[in-house]
Parts: sequence; structure tokens; C-alpha cells
Amino acid sequence: MRKDVFWAIREVLLQARSNTYQYVNAQMVFAYWQIGKIIVEEEQGGEKQAAYGKFLLKELAERLTNEFGKGFDGRELRRIRQFYLCFPIRDALRPELTWTHYRLLIRIENDAERNFYIAETIQQHWSTRVLDRNISTQYFQRLLSHKTKTSEEIKETPLNHHFIKDPYVLEFLNLPGNLTHKEKDIENAIIRHLKQFLLELGKGFAFVAQQKLIRTETSDFYIDLVFYNYLLKCFVVIDIKNQKLTHQDVGQLDMYVRMYDDLEKTESDNPTIGILLCADTDHVVAKYSVLNDKNNLFASKYQLYLPSEKQLQDWLKNEPLTLPDHDKA
Repeated sequence: MRKDVFWAIREVLLQARSNTYQYVNAQMVFAYWQIGKIIVEEEQGGEKQAAYGKFLLKELAERLTNEFGKGFDGRELRRIRQFYLCFPIRDALRPELTWTHYRLLIRIENDAERNFYIAETIQQHWSTRVLDRNISTQYFQRLLSHKTKTSEEIKETPLNHHFIKDPYVLEFLNLPGNLTHKEKDIENAIIRHLKQFLLELGKGFAFVAQQKLIRTETSDFYIDLVFYNYLLKCFVVIDIKNQKLTHQDVGQLDMYVRMYDDLEKTESDNPTIGILLCADTDHVVAKYSVLNDKNNLFASKYQLYLPSEKQLQDWLKNEPLTLPDHDKA
């Protein structure tokens, strides 16, 4: 038997299994949507909606559990009802998303934010685990484009800002968050967990080099990490600093970006982006340095632990903006 016969049959079976799973998943999602619709419409027909709805879900949970087993308790029926309320148009449901995806998405109250996560999940093939982490670490809020206050400001924000986060959450590096680590240790940990780091960077990033040598007529320089973003069509150089942001750090990053543009960038590439990944940012340094004048230089804080939702909200609310003046209101 030729080897290619086996592989051809194997591919047919795997594809059939995948198609079956997708079909079953889509049918279950549609079924839950229909159940949610029935519950909402029945509740709306009750004389006292709040009391009637509570009674209805309790009775339904008992009878459905007796008939179909686990999976239809009161909490799950409330999720199914919320699912319908969040997605009242059946044709808007996406077959790429599982019921577990939707269970995570219905926790998001803001429509724009929910739509963002739906689009990113589909485009980047996020698993439910990745989606859960990105929601809990407020991926949407950490993008620089969403630190502006109005939808018009977001539209006018340079495209680069839609790809850069602040802060970056790096709990997957497994480095104690209560210690000061050497820059080399952080860099090596990123390389060991490169897949997770690429997911945290966002869409379109590909790894290029560690300790990239840039040689000039007089000196040799080593850039910590270099990536390429195929959506922005540009190189992204990252310089790691284990201390608070300084003017010297900004000047060094600016020099790296200029050298990379001069010595490595091709004519088809857009200008290089530079990111200072530092233990803490400084809005004064950002305001009175080239960070405030250029759309391709950024300083972002890194966090080595998974912060609570409240910690992230407080940090994002209190952190001053560092966007260039012409991008502010």
C-alpha cells in the first residue's frame, strides 16, 4: 500500500470529524438561542415578570434535569436567557464560536467591547482559554487606541496604536512578581514562552531575532528582541528595562529604531516601531521626550503577575495618556 493512500484517507476522516463537530456545535448554539428566546417571551407574558421569571426558571430546571440530566440547572438557564438577550438576532450568531465562547462573551456588558472580542476570536482562532484570559486581563482596554475618550478619537488614532498595549501582562513567564529581575532573565523567559508572548503581543506578530546585532562603522549594538508585524508591514524592536522609564532609555530606543530603519528595513517595509518594555512608566518622561512626538515609539509597563480586575481598572483609569498631542482632543 502506498503511503499517500493512508494519508489521503486520514485527511478525509479528520475533516469529516471536524465538520461533524462544527455542525453539532452550531446546532447546540442555535438550540440554546431558541431556548433563551422561549424563556424571555414566556417571562414577558407573565403578570409579575421578576417573580414569575424566578419561578419559571426553577420549575424548568427541575423538569429539564429530570428529562435530560445535568446541564440545565437554574444558573445555566439564566446564562441561556442572557445569551438570547445579548444576541437577539439569530442570523448574527457565528458558527466558528462554541457555546463556551458565548458563555464568556455574555459576561461583557459593552456591545463594542463584546464585538471586538468576537472579531478577534474568529480572526485569530482563539481557544476558549485564550479568550477567557484576554477578557480577564482587559485586552480591549489595554490597547492604546481605546485610551482615547470618543469614537472619533479612536478613528483618528494612528493604526500603530491599535496594536500596542499598556500594560503587557506576562504572568506566563513564571517569574515572581514581587522581585526585581535582571533584564536578561526576562528576555530569556520570553523566548522560553514565545508562543504565549506572541499571543499577548496581539495579532500579526512573528518572531525575528533575539539579541539582534546592528553593526555600524564604529560600534556594535544588540537589540533585545525583534519581531515583524505582517499586518502593519513593519519591524518591531523591543528593548527591556527592569527599572522605571528614563530619558536615557527613550534615547536608546530612538537610536535603535533609526539604525534599524537605516540598516535593516527594506523599501517595502513601513517605518520600524520601537517598544520600551519597562517595569514602570513615567508620564513626565513620556511628555517631554520623543515619545510624545512620534507615532512609532512607545513605552509600556510589564506586569509579571495576573492582576485582579479591580487592579487593572484602577491602573488604566489613573494612568495618564501618552499619545502625541495631535492625537488628543
